Amino acid sequence: MEGFEATSELQSRLSSLSISSFPGITSKQSDTRPLDRLQNTDLSQSCTQSKNQAEMDENKEDSVHHSEGNEEPPAEPAPGEGGEENNSSGSCQLSAEMKAQMPPLKPPTTWTSAALKELKAKLRTEDDSVVTVYRGDIMTVHVPTVPEAKKVCWEFATDGYDIGFGIYFDWSPVTSRSITVHVSESSDDEEEEEEIEGPVGNGDVEKGSKTQTNSNLAEVLPVYRQDSHVSVQGGSHDFPGEGTYLLKFDNSYSLWRNKTLYYRVYYSA
Repeated sequence: MEGFEATSELQSRLSSLSISSFPGITSKQSDTRPLDRLQNTDLSQSCTQSKNQAEMDENKEDSVHHSEGNEEPPAEPAPGEGGEENNSSGSCQLSAEMKAQMPPLKPPTTWTSAALKELKAKLRTEDDSVVTVYRGDIMTVHVPTVPEAKKVCWEFATDGYDIGFGIYFDWSPVTSRSITVHVSESSDDEEEEEEIEGPVGNGDVEKGSKTQTNSNLAEVLPVYRQDSHVSVQGGSHDFPGEGTYLLKFDNSYSLWRNKTLYYRVYYSA
């Protein structure tokens, strides 16, 4: 009987105790229906949420790639800001500007004369007026413009066979007033032109001169074979400005014959 009363008293004390009687412990209401909570758990909702999250991540990645695709490419460096390509394009542009500044050249005045023997006899008495242009060679006479004159004049003749002749004008500033002569083989002459601007096709003296590769050169008279063994070939040309005339005597087409050339170049007011 006493044991039953003691048990009842203990139960009464335990029931009177609350969770707040113990400091540092907070109460948390637990779900009294664990079975209902388990039954309400829907696995399909979890799968749907996972699927939705994956779609959101995929859409985010697509938006990032799209924004990257819309990015503008880096701006190209302005001309002259370094690089060999810029330097090359700059030099080409400069050459084009120089060509645009060159005024068109007037055609030369040309004539022929039957006084072949008289010219040869006269030039034999002058120094450096009778030369031999060997087979395959090209002789170029450089004649600079001078302030004292207004035009350049020429006369020439040959013994026995014809020779090619043409004139070009170099717009480069004059550095010397001396008339000079340069003799080269046809291959050497072509290589010098190729070094200036690039390779070009071989010309045919029978069909006139080939296109000049030097950007400062302008054609006055294309190279043609002249019947200088039959009559004196002469002409003149007014100065278009400061520069140097290039008178070309072309024997590059001849494989066997050297040509004896009688010529003179002079200025006229």
